[in-house]
Amino acid sequence: MQKNNTNYSPWSWIPTLYFAEGLPYVVAMSVAVIMYKRLGISNTDVALYTSWLYLPWVIKPFWSPFVDTIKTKRWWIVTMQLLIGAGLAGVAFLIPTTFFFQATLAVLWLIAFSSATHDIAADGFYMLGLDTSQQSFFVGIRSTFYRLAMITGQGLLIIVAGALELYTGKIRLAWSITFFILAGLFGLFFIYHRFILPHPDADTTKTENSPNQIFREFGLTFASFFQKKGILLAIVFMLLYRLGEAMLVKMASPFLLDARNIGGLGLSTQQVGLVYGTVGVISLTLGGIVGGIAASFRGLKYWIWPMALSITLPHLAYVYLSWFLPTNFIIINIAVAVEQFGYGFGFTGYMLYLIYFADGEHKTAHYAICTGFMALGMMLPGMIAGWLQTAIGYQHFFIWIMILAIPTLTIIPFLKIDKEFGKKKTPNP
Repeated sequence: MQKNNTNYSPWSWIPTLYFAEGLPYVVAMSVAVIMYKRLGISNTDVALYTSWLYLPWVIKPFWSPFVDTIKTKRWWIVTMQLLIGAGLAGVAFLIPTTFFFQATLAVLWLIAFSSATHDIAADGFYMLGLDTSQQSFFVGIRSTFYRLAMITGQGLLIIVAGALELYTGKIRLAWSITFFILAGLFGLFFIYHRFILPHPDADTTKTENSPNQIFREFGLTFASFFQKKGILLAIVFMLLYRLGEAMLVKMASPFLLDARNIGGLGLSTQQVGLVYGTVGVISLTLGGIVGGIAASFRGLKYWIWPMALSITLPHLAYVYLSWFLPTNFIIINIAVAVEQFGYGFGFTGYMLYLIYFADGEHKTAHYAICTGFMALGMMLPGMIAGWLQTAIGYQHFFIWIMILAIPTLTIIPFLKIDKEFGKKKTPNP
């Protein structure tokens, strides 16, 4: 019988667990885009097929009840890390093949599915492995290491791939080595967490619920979500709030990489890793921090308009970059930093709205459904981003991104939000 492991501090496993949670997500969402671009895949195909990788996060709420009842969350965590590591090694093996695009996409989809399952188990394990005071204390720590995974994936990993491109002179070999490095890292995560993760007493397999009971309870919970007041308007808002960003995120890296004679900035792989993965992610994080502080003083209702505008107006930075094509690397970094800071600030309002709308009897399950709509809102627009950019060019594509703010701004006046939601509570005198 497994005993509750109290020998290891939460500091020994929370940072590594959430770093491991963030890394495969950024590989599927961002690294794959840059890799395929460097391997000669068209913008249309890159955007269309990598957008499908969002699907596991869209449908994640449908199998989360089974992660909660079949095996322990600890088992799911270490098993998914092993599968992710094997998948990354598979991508590395397949890159040199003639059919690499179809084959690596299939493996990346399995990695995405494993990563989404890992998210469910890790977030549940966090609540089981810590008491309430520890949960509050470590919430910032887990977010920090998740962000570090973003910086590692979009920044350091791309810089390494770029350096290997220069060193080997072979783009495919460089990316193959990069994915072997990732696979080795996840092998280490698997071994480390296999021994270090605690065995909380509450982390047990729930055998008392039959599959029929699980389906029935989930069906009732799912149905109750769609019975919430204002559900149609809320879903439209969830799908449209990031409409412009959903298209921009698929074309930002290709725009930075494409040659200047076809409308891009002609940056190297290493430069993209620095500007978008390091400066950009840091600015994104700072924007989120400022947004959280601001929301705590006035609440979501006050900030929803400024935050909705801030997620779109900074896209003007890409309008400027595409029309003037600056060569000064500092100016390019500043432009991307402004856009990412605005996105981080504006995204705070979106996440607060999801929390607000999910509140109620089944708030955990309802929040998971909301995040499914959030992923769907990124997946569908992203699928056509490459085709649209190819059809109208980068300059007009980024102007179109600005126009896409109009539907969201039209909906906001009709949203019902409690004036006090999100405000920091002040003690009574």
